[in-house]
Amino acid sequence: SLFSYRGACGNDVHAFKGVIVLPAHWSLASLPRSLSDDEVDRLLNAFPPELPSCRRAYAMVRCALDLGLRASEIAKFALTDIDWQAGTVTLRSTKSRRVDVLPLPIATGEAIADYLRYERPRTAIPAVFVRRLAPHDKPIGSDAVQRLIRDAFRRSGLNHDRTHALRHTLA
Repeated sequence: SLFSYRGACGNDVHAFKGVIVLPAHWSLASLPRSLSDDEVDRLLNAFPPELPSCRRAYAMVRCALDLGLRASEIAKFALTDIDWQAGTVTLRSTKSRRVDVLPLPIATGEAIADYLRYERPRTAIPAVFVRRLAPHDKPIGSDAVQRLIRDAFRRSGLNHDRTHALRHTLA
């Protein structure tokens, strides 16, 4: 648009037009699939108390759904990244390699606090989410987060298999 405007003003822009890439317009591309309000409710109710480590899985889903965190960001989420007084979360290991500070929603904070209080094993590692089974001093990986979220989709009867659907729902 700028080059078209400058060309209309009399500037010679033909040399620049050859190096500018036009944006892609895929005719068959669709918007990413997100969850409806009913599907979100079903997903959040897919953590019965008899489920092993149900508080951890619920807190991870809340982080993905309410904060839009990727599986890798959930896996690298550290205790020092939470400012309980200010009600914020600092993201340090993001895909864009920048530091972001996000507000911590009350429901997400309560889910994380319940996990930390009642379910998280004692360990010296600073990660919020640790392994359920020994050795607890090894961090979880993003594959474990993806598996927990996929299992929650399956238990709730939702036809989703991508954890990214939770990010799209937030968006």
